[in-house]
Amino acid sequence: IERQCTRNDYDGRTVPAAELRLLEESARIDGCQVMLVTDKPKIEQILELIVVGNTAQIEDPAFGAELKSWLRFSATSAMNKADGLYAACSGNPAMPDWLGSFIFGFVFSAAGENEKCARQVKSSAGLAVFVADENDKAHWVKAGRSYQRFALKATSLGIKHAVLNQAVEVPEQRAKLAALLGVGEKRPNLLVRFGYGQPMPRSMRRPIQDVILPA
Repeated sequence: IERQCTRNDYDGRTVPAAELRLLEESARIDGCQVMLVTDKPKIEQILELIVVGNTAQIEDPAFGAELKSWLRFSATSAMNKADGLYAACSGNPAMPDWLGSFIFGFVFSAAGENEKCARQVKSSAGLAVFVADENDKAHWVKAGRSYQRFALKATSLGIKHAVLNQAVEVPEQRAKLAALLGVGEKRPNLLVRFGYGQPMPRSMRRPIQDVILPA
């Protein structure tokens, strides 16, 4: 119930070494490892890859259209559709859907989003990269399982986290991230920032019976 991707600025505090070890242990499964990055110079290098990836995505009209389709600008829309990303969850003001849809194209820009990414990464205690041994469906699932275990352990420790995936969703940046981490042919699948901060409003989710197909 408490676990969420907390999409706001964190307070810059470091996570104690003992808790970093607990996060690593919780996420360890066969076929996938989590690499925790707390070294500031390396975080800055990864941030550069995030910014380049973010710019490429925002400049792609198809990406912008898909993102817009998943945004729920009003509380009413979030409740009625029970999916997507409620605007308030990202620190944006809630507003009528027609107004949010209209102004989205005026305020959503690479410059603005890059500034926000940089601020949020720099306020975090570190980054977690989930690296799978192979690039296939089975290992994509393994990476997801590893992340969920990390997220649950982080929540139990009072540590917030949020997915920040631009550097793994853009193939060129993912290859550079793999080289930076020294993981060879293994595949970085997820990139998550973590640290301490305040909870945010929550997006709605459909009941489990609506999304699980019967056997």
